[in-house]
Amino acid sequence: MARRIALVEDEKAIRENYAASLRKQGYDVLCYESKDQALKAFETRLPDLAILDIGLGAEPEGGFELCRFLRAQSSTLPIIFLTALDSEFDTISGLRLGADDYLTKDISLAQVLVRVSALFRRIDALKSNLDQEQDLIEVGKLQLDASRFVASWDEHPIEITLTEFWILHALVKRPGHVKNRDQLMEAAKAVVDDSTVTSHIKRLRKKFVALEPEFDRIETVYGMGYRWKA
Repeated sequence: MARRIALVEDEKAIRENYAASLRKQGYDVLCYESKDQALKAFETRLPDLAILDIGLGAEPEGGFELCRFLRAQSSTLPIIFLTALDSEFDTISGLRLGADDYLTKDISLAQVLVRVSALFRRIDALKSNLDQEQDLIEVGKLQLDASRFVASWDEHPIEITLTEFWILHALVKRPGHVKNRDQLMEAAKAVVDDSTVTSHIKRLRKKFVALEPEFDRIETVYGMGYRWKA
C-alpha cells in the first residue's frame, strides 16, 4: 500500500508541483489549502507523513497549529515544515512543536524527495531494528523505553518526539563517549543540517531542566559534538 502524505500548502502552484513530484515516487498525496480543511481530514484519518506550510491564508501560524494537533495524536508521525520563512526563530519554533524537519521553499524538489524518503526509511529502520535494541535503558535518573519510545527522568515522564528519543538514545547508550552531529543524525535516521541537530539538543536540555534546574548531563564538546556525562 502506498504511503499517504498530507501536503498542506495554500499556494496552488507550489502545492501542485510538490504533489506531482511526490506522486511520481509512488506516494499517495492528499492536498489541502487551509488549516480547517486539513484538520477535518486529520480528525478522520492521520497521514503517514505531513508536509505543512506555516502561513496558511489569513492564519500566519496555521501550520504550527496543525503540528500541535498531529503531535498530540502521534509522537512518531513524521512532520516536515515547508515555508518561505527562513530564520532561526521560525526554525526553533517549528522544532519546539515537535517537527522532524524544516525546509524553505527555495530548496529543490529533489532535496524535498530525499528528506521525505529519509524520514520513511527512519520509521522502517526503527520498526525492523526494535527487537535488536535493548528495550529498557536506565542511566542514573534517566529511563528510556525503546519498546514504547518514552522517556522519564527521576520517574517523571518527559514529553519527547521520536527524533529526540533516538538522539538521546544514541548519547546514553555509551555515556562519556562523544557523538558528532553526523552520528546523531544517523541514530535518528534523519537527514537534517547541523543547526537542526543543535536545536534538538537545546530542546532536550530544556525539557530536562524543567524537571531539574541543575541538570547538566548533556555536554557540548566543542568542535566535536555532544556526550552524556558519565
